[in-house]
Amino acid sequence: MKTRQFILGVALSAVLGGSVAVGSYKLLEDGSIVSIEQQQQIPTVRYTSDMRSSNTIVPEGLNFIKAAQVSTPAVVHVKTEYSGRGSTARGNSPMDPFLREFFGDGFGERAPRGPQEGSGSGVIIASNGYIVTNNHVIDRADKIEVVMDDKRSMTATLVGADPTTDIALLKVDADKLPTVRYGNSDDLQIGEWVLAVGNPMNLTSTVTAGIVSAKGRNIDILRRGNEMAIESFIQTDAAVNPGNSGGALVNLNGDLVGINTAIASQTGSFAGYSFAVPSAIVSKVVDDLLKYGEVQRALLGANIQEIDAALAKEKDLKTLNGVYIARVTENSGAKEAGLQIGDVIIAINGARVAKSSQLLEQIARYRPGDKVKVDYLRAGKEKTANVTLKNLDNSTELVKRSNAEPIEFDGATFEPVSRQELSKLGITGGAKITDVNDSKFRDTGMKDGFIITKIDRYQVKEPADVERHLKNVDSGVVYIEGVYPDGLRAYYPIGKE
Repeated sequence: MKTRQFILGVALSAVLGGSVAVGSYKLLEDGSIVSIEQQQQIPTVRYTSDMRSSNTIVPEGLNFIKAAQVSTPAVVHVKTEYSGRGSTARGNSPMDPFLREFFGDGFGERAPRGPQEGSGSGVIIASNGYIVTNNHVIDRADKIEVVMDDKRSMTATLVGADPTTDIALLKVDADKLPTVRYGNSDDLQIGEWVLAVGNPMNLTSTVTAGIVSAKGRNIDILRRGNEMAIESFIQTDAAVNPGNSGGALVNLNGDLVGINTAIASQTGSFAGYSFAVPSAIVSKVVDDLLKYGEVQRALLGANIQEIDAALAKEKDLKTLNGVYIARVTENSGAKEAGLQIGDVIIAINGARVAKSSQLLEQIARYRPGDKVKVDYLRAGKEKTANVTLKNLDNSTELVKRSNAEPIEFDGATFEPVSRQELSKLGITGGAKITDVNDSKFRDTGMKDGFIITKIDRYQVKEPADVERHLKNVDSGVVYIEGVYPDGLRAYYPIGKE
């Protein structure tokens, strides 16, 4: 049955300055200009002397003052700047086609003159300057500025980012900063009060309230162009608007239970639903970035499928709650533990999983080499398997960021690429060349600052790769591929006599 066609505005809640106004205005166009005043009803006006104080006592647990006081000082305004030729502010993001469909063809295109700016929010999680935000807030930014609640402004550096969960970690050079402590997102209940704290539409230090309306929500916003993305959002009706991305979702104790990330809207502004990454995932991603420099992604090793009435009837399943195993990968943890096609996973380490998003969220909390207890149904009977999780290479090894050092080769110096440049240019590694005028690379036309990402068919992840791949070139010509800091891509032939 063909899905009925409509535009669901699942829009990221941080967008470039100016884009929201243009997009919203386009959606209101109907051939004539309608002023905002024409749409508003005249409110009832009362003098304050006519008003009476309420004698109603707010029940304990329904007062938002404590949570707001605790969390607001630790939520910052994240400002980004984008410039240069080949990269744009969100211009090369896999989510761009969706946003362009929603806001119009001009969305995300760089003006030919002057830098563009972006805006979002962040949460201070450590008093020595570590700040969590969304990856899409800082993705490909040339400059990241953080403005504190007390109006202090600081330049931030990118520690690391994980597009699969849309989480990024920043660092500012400061001490004794106010922080928000982690809460347990697993303890959140449907109907529980929460506060969204952030900087919507450049309105700093804004607090809105709502309830948890759903958990484990998959809205297919991160999966656009990224099949490995993890989506198991907390859905709330706390008002979230452009600029709230990366801000805090807190419970009534002021504990961080999520990072506000997206909204569902047909207008580009809040229309009733917002989505946050659970703190259980946030804390794991941050811990990985600090310890290893890379997020350690663990995999069960099975292709899974959501169970609906049609699948249950087709496969003669005895339940609609659980996740169906459609395929088991060879040499994976699932295969070695004896899981089979047709099994229905119902729990991971005792946590019930009724749908795919919940299963992915549970597995995302672990690292390769960790063991998990998997409860599953086979032919209607409940069984248990102990699965050793592995990485994409079906290995239990952890991946650590290389502590690459500069090298000198053929008269030039090659330096590691910073995390911020990697994010800005959308690359995973490379080697930046300096002092090119004193080297043999000058004859190719290569300029200082060029980042080599590929030599012939070999990927360049760090400076040592340049020497490794070029020193074995005895004769003939190989091609060096890379990108300049302004985003301009280039190719240079190089050979040896």
